[in-house]
Amino acid sequence: MKKVAILFGAVALFGLSSCNKCHECHYDMNGAEVELGEYCGDDLEAIEASGYADTSGTVYTVHCGEDH
Repeated sequence: MKKVAILFGAVALFGLSSCNKCHECHYDMNGAEVELGEYCGDDLEAIEASGYADTSGTVYTVHCGEDH
């Protein structure tokens, strides 16, 4: 019974940790990549959907989780 509980706990921990996907994000400006850092879960979805707006109001398309 103890082995079953340990196995169930390990599966639950692994399953929950894989739900919150995190990726490094960046946008391209004048041919250079500008790093934005790591985003996870809802924040990741939001920045990919809406993009990144700089101080001048220019909105850039954000790319996350891609090989550079």
